[in-house]
Amino acid sequence: MDPPQAGRSTLWPIARPEQAACDVGSYRLVSAPLKLLELQALDTTIDRLGTRRNQLEGAAELADARLVLDRAEAGLGELKLALDATTREQRRLESDVDSLQRKVDAERARLYDGSVANPKELQSIEHEVQGILSRKSRIEDQLLERMEEREELEGRVPGAEAEATAARERIALLESTTARELVDVSRQLEDRVREREAAAAEIDPELLVLYGDLRRQKQGVGAAALVAGVCQGCHQQLSPVYLDRLKRDDGIWRCEHCRRILIAR
Repeated sequence: MDPPQAGRSTLWPIARPEQAACDVGSYRLVSAPLKLLELQALDTTIDRLGTRRNQLEGAAELADARLVLDRAEAGLGELKLALDATTREQRRLESDVDSLQRKVDAERARLYDGSVANPKELQSIEHEVQGILSRKSRIEDQLLERMEEREELEGRVPGAEAEATAARERIALLESTTARELVDVSRQLEDRVREREAAAAEIDPELLVLYGDLRRQKQGVGAAALVAGVCQGCHQQLSPVYLDRLKRDDGIWRCEHCRRILIAR
């Protein structure tokens, strides 16, 4: 094959005479590019599986589930602390009410048991009883508020506990499914890597170097099919003049737009 001329710098005819050739439609191609398209498909799959394996190893979904559990448990803990504090306050107020009631009962007993005869002292006792009853009434109002607050908090506990339980179950499920999927993805990845090594061994080393460079430059796609005159890498139509030049040239073709290696399909 003659070396590429200056006016044909967009073409890469690097076919070897010993390589078998095949006809695809009106295009004549060496077998290496056909294998290259298989290699590209394997590399795309390997990239996808590698990304998924990294995701599973990073376990972003599992990390999110653990954050949900942390929030649920924190909320439940705060709820129980508030309930405990309200319960203690309720019991203290109940004790105060009982204590004041005993004082009222004792003072009223003095009023009516005849042990006090002095009118002024009786009036003082009556005044003290009214004061105690007033304090008792205020405390009973506070007690009622605490009782209502406790009832509201107790009503929220089952829902908070259910939320925490659901989060734990979600984590357990994710841990199980993530582990299984990680094993499966790793196995698939190993299989595809072996297949890639076998496919790459059948391709000209110079072509592999070009392909590898293009993959790094072109978001992982170094070779693309040419279908009905359209490059499947950049999805642009090749000009009729350029296509006509390709038809008359044996070797490796590159897209006039994205410069990827083209394989006619």
